[in-house]
Amino acid sequence: MEQEVIQKYNEAMRISDKVMEFSRDVVKKEIKILNIAESIEKMIKESGAGIAFPVNISINENAAHYTPDVDDETELKTGDLVKIDMGLHVDGYICDRAFTVCMGRNNHPLIEASEKALKEALKVIKPGVKICEVSEVVEDTINNFGFNPIHNLCGHGLERYNQHAHPSIPNGKNNIKEELKSGVIAMEVFATNGTGMVKESRPILIYQYMNDVPVRMSDARKILERSKKDFNGLPFTKRWMGDITPVRMDMALKQLVDVGGLREFALLKEETKGLVAQTEETIII
Repeated sequence: MEQEVIQKYNEAMRISDKVMEFSRDVVKKEIKILNIAESIEKMIKESGAGIAFPVNISINENAAHYTPDVDDETELKTGDLVKIDMGLHVDGYICDRAFTVCMGRNNHPLIEASEKALKEALKVIKPGVKICEVSEVVEDTINNFGFNPIHNLCGHGLERYNQHAHPSIPNGKNNIKEELKSGVIAMEVFATNGTGMVKESRPILIYQYMNDVPVRMSDARKILERSKKDFNGLPFTKRWMGDITPVRMDMALKQLVDVGGLREFALLKEETKGLVAQTEETIII
């Protein structure tokens, strides 16, 4: 990896330290998740970085891909297990991190399990280690707390303007003998008191540019153009398109998804409605 690229990743990580500290503080002070998401995204931009994807605020059995819409009135309440997943980039080089808090409590055993599993996984991650070896450490650590990993969620590689690159590192045990190579990894751990699988659910709140496609609606053309150029092909959310009415927005997004211009990120829920904790760090290996 070129030294200039390493420097940009290190700068992204440095900025993310400040944003993570800010994020932990704002979650304690705010109860509306829309305010939390917008505050964190504003902090990212004011810190000199770009937003790699909309801030995810997934509560309780929601594991990932929930970001508030412009009219979202959801408020946090005591006992909620709240996952904050945020990504920022410097010139396209992404730092992806996440943490979980339990509202009104200093800690929660599921949070302890996910944090410990990530810590143990980071100890073994290095070039030459097999993916299955990392996954085994994650599952064994979470099992020791009496919980399950979410088997169909993974850590993942990071590349320029690509937040889900090769390789994937499943949370659960597997037979993947591929060895890790030098690169950048977002190691992501999910622990649950459910059975350990997520299913796709609604609403759909996050989208990403895929291809240039011909579409008739002017709003659809506008969304496609912005998703490609303004967001550099990274994921975006409806509330970033404030100049389009909600009804026309939904029509345009559906058209773009149907013809392959955009992909949608379904809300991921633990299939048995088990609580979920998430911890994630980005590392250079």
